Amino acid sequence: MSGGSRGIGLAIALAVAHRGGNIVLLAKTDQPHPRLPGTIHTAAQEIEDAGGQAAAIVGDVRNDADIERAVQTAVDTFGGVDIVVNNASVLDLSSTADVAMKKFDLMQAVNTRGTFALTKACLPHLIKSDNGHILTLSPPLNLSPNWLGAHPAYLMAKYGMTLATLGFAAEYAEVPVSANCLWPQSTIATAAVANLLGGDETVSHSRSPQIVADCAIEILSTPAGSLTGQTLIDVDVLRAAGHTDLSGYGGTDPISLDIFVDEA
Repeated sequence: MSGGSRGIGLAIALAVAHRGGNIVLLAKTDQPHPRLPGTIHTAAQEIEDAGGQAAAIVGDVRNDADIERAVQTAVDTFGGVDIVVNNASVLDLSSTADVAMKKFDLMQAVNTRGTFALTKACLPHLIKSDNGHILTLSPPLNLSPNWLGAHPAYLMAKYGMTLATLGFAAEYAEVPVSANCLWPQSTIATAAVANLLGGDETVSHSRSPQIVADCAIEILSTPAGSLTGQTLIDVDVLRAAGHTDLSGYGGTDPISLDIFVDEA
């Protein structure tokens, strides 16, 4: 998993850990951030406490050597790679006129290139797996003018993650290796949402990261090739699995919709 020190990534990692999974985290968070809780080391400890095994690789998904080190750690420590989760992402909702090109380049490097590079490095091992899965935290390709014009720089970086994943699904359909995207219907109660998407008011109308984690488990539990090439919304995954009561995931009405999600 790229990232995973906190938020949705950590929730997915803990859900896997509760099922006895082995997890390699590749993240930059070696030291605490003044506005964001958790480091890669505290995340690894939480995974161990939850019943899984964890290897913490301090590195950058933009750095190919760090990616190779993380993948090799998974192979040497746990015997291979069955799942890759493309979770690391940079968010900047600036308009075209306002976005700094340095931030544009950062979003492309982490979001789109990072997804491609980490998956590419894992593919030789995913192909050997009995149940290989690629799961990318990226949105459906909503081409409504509302979203196309909202913040094109961020849109390009996130849609790049989605397009890469759909490409993997088509390219490796015969192996099979499943490749899917997962995106929350609502905003998710994380520090990133609090800091960047409206503060405590938005958080109060957001669901818990656990909803995305539970959906990830549903997706990753399917046989490879049986569900692939999909851009999935969390509530749709849960409803298809028979879970219709979402009240346990929190969030006061009206629930705040996430970026790239339209009203039902």
